[in-house]
Amino acid sequence: MLVLIKFLYITFLLPPGLFIAALVLVCFWLHRHRQKRQGVWLLAVITGLLYLVSTPLVGDSLMRSLESRHRPPQAVSGDVIVVLGGGATADTPNVHGQGHLTGFAANRLLTAVQLQRLINVPIIVSGGQVFASSGKEAEIARHILLGLGVPDDKIIVEGQSLNTTDNAKFTKEILDERGFTRPILVTSAFHMERAVRQFAKFGTAVTPYPTDYQTNTRLIFEWNQLWPRADAFYNTQLAVKEYLGLMAVRWF
Repeated sequence: MLVLIKFLYITFLLPPGLFIAALVLVCFWLHRHRQKRQGVWLLAVITGLLYLVSTPLVGDSLMRSLESRHRPPQAVSGDVIVVLGGGATADTPNVHGQGHLTGFAANRLLTAVQLQRLINVPIIVSGGQVFASSGKEAEIARHILLGLGVPDDKIIVEGQSLNTTDNAKFTKEILDERGFTRPILVTSAFHMERAVRQFAKFGTAVTPYPTDYQTNTRLIFEWNQLWPRADAFYNTQLAVKEYLGLMAVRWF
């Protein structure tokens, strides 16, 4: 009974399911009124597509197609860890100073700390202030790293980057300046392929260490994967954005 109740409110009361249900009702209404039938099939197709891209079955599948391109190496070896930013708040209270990393960025940083403890090499945190309302990612990450016990001399801040292209460009300058030759790249699994290509464009070969997985590595089908959900729609949007980014790597 609880599963049925959850299905009903997720599907019919929360977006995007709320809007999908509304569109279905509009389709029925138009079909019943002959003078309104023009365009009903187009509306039905749009409704069907909106439903599909709002389901975990589709959103997770698209994410999995990106996340499966790289796997963490079994034996980690390198002389520096490069962790890419992924968003931050500016003025939210934190244990050490102000500002928090978003979920993507926090998961990346957590993996970087684990690797640093494992192989004891410096961490380059790469990420600037993208918007006036967002935080200075690399600086916020530095405070968090210090709070987690990473020595200050093991933290290198790259705070100019506004996008993945900048991450690769400005990190390359630090690598050359400090003589690092075997960087381990840490970023979200769905973002890794684009990041690797950007670093390669600037002549930097990296060891990919993907993290922050958004879905399982293999499909485990359950009926709730057919329920439209906002987070599934977001995964679809994120995956499409990454594929567009991969297409644009050669130019941007």
